[in-house]
Amino acid sequence: MSLKIKVYNKEAEKVKEIELDSDIFSQEVNEELIHQVVVAQQANTRQVIAHTKGKAEVSGGGKKPWQQKGTGRARAGSSRSPIWRGGGVTFGPSSDRNFKKKVNLKMKRKALSMVLSDKLAAERMVILDDLKFAEFKTKDFAKMIDNVEKKVLKDERRQVLVINSSKDKKTYFSGRNLSGVKVINSENINILDILNNKNLIVDEALVQSITEKYKK
Repeated sequence: MSLKIKVYNKEAEKVKEIELDSDIFSQEVNEELIHQVVVAQQANTRQVIAHTKGKAEVSGGGKKPWQQKGTGRARAGSSRSPIWRGGGVTFGPSSDRNFKKKVNLKMKRKALSMVLSDKLAAERMVILDDLKFAEFKTKDFAKMIDNVEKKVLKDERRQVLVINSSKDKKTYFSGRNLSGVKVINSENINILDILNNKNLIVDEALVQSITEKYKK
């Protein structure tokens, strides 16, 4: 099965209609699967910052503080002991912790297909025929966003994710400083960015690329 969707130019004028594969762009949402993929992505990008030194990492303490017997004090082998002030920490956070979670490729693609289908169904996904710009100009990029918002989305700019099929520097640098707009290319497409942004703008080539890749 297939579904028809309008394709616009940078002036937000309809130029044609294309057919999308319903197996990819008309998926029923499975919240549990999407949640699992989101949690995995967040865990895999998590930086392990907190670290406390254990007994073996604390400096000093090579000499026995006092002799084993005859002082009347409790025996002590090293000042690095966790019970000493300035000693190592017991069961503290360590930089060698691993928070990574594994999600197979099929699950990732299925979840991404679901969120794209949801954006399409909610009329929050706009397909443009081309996202290339002749020069580095934020003014031209902002004009394109304004056209799409006013004529197609009929919404104020709040959160817009622009996904370009190619790694085009002119597109990226023209849009990166706009408030409420994030620009990525097809290599960096991910479920978290799509969910975190209200509206989605993609080019026709990206849709075709996703269809070819996911149908394999």
